Amino acid sequence: MQLADYLIYFTTLDFIAIAFILTSWLGLTLVIEHSPESHPSTSRLMGSYRRAWMEQMVTREPRIFDSQTLGSLRQGTAFFTSASMIALGGGLTLIASTDTLQGVMSDLSTASVPVIIWDLKILFTLLFLTNGFLKFVWAHRLFGYCHILMGAVPNDPDDVNALPLALKAAELNISAGRSYNRGLRSVYFAIASCAWFFGSIALIAATIVTLIVMIRREFASHSRKVLLQQTE
Repeated sequence: MQLADYLIYFTTLDFIAIAFILTSWLGLTLVIEHSPESHPSTSRLMGSYRRAWMEQMVTREPRIFDSQTLGSLRQGTAFFTSASMIALGGGLTLIASTDTLQGVMSDLSTASVPVIIWDLKILFTLLFLTNGFLKFVWAHRLFGYCHILMGAVPNDPDDVNALPLALKAAELNISAGRSYNRGLRSVYFAIASCAWFFGSIALIAATIVTLIVMIRREFASHSRKVLLQQTE
């Protein structure tokens, strides 16, 4: 059978659910990263604090705190990079284990569905995990670039190159944070996509729950209120 012949096993609601989760994934990124100035997202607020951090670094002696903080950020991206790689390996192993896959899926559904349908659903989840892995890898590398630029900032705050180099480091730091957050969103939606094994309605419901959680954290969380508080 050709791949197109297996499409009969997918309903119209399946395609709606797929379109919904993909649109939500991409649309949420646009909303978060391009939120209005009047109501910025937590990610955008943190971007301004990253820039302020690099500006303060110019006059801080010694700069051990800055190096340790950035090192912690790199460790976080390294952890999620490894976790994404392990998850990808597990998904590919599951696809290769046809007998095991059939046994598991027979417990989830009484309908007779070809194994390739379950394979396609796993590959759909792996799509998000692959994107997350690539984003984490790039974030880790950008944090490394930022670390190098921080080392290039002169120890003399009055040096004409000190602040410009610090601001360059800030922009790399912001870019790394943006890539890291994109990776996290991919992981969130990868988890939501697993609901497709229980049907298209479950996938739509999981996507809605994921959207609510992430929108709340970006636009209505306590941490955001703290970031918006004015210092005296």
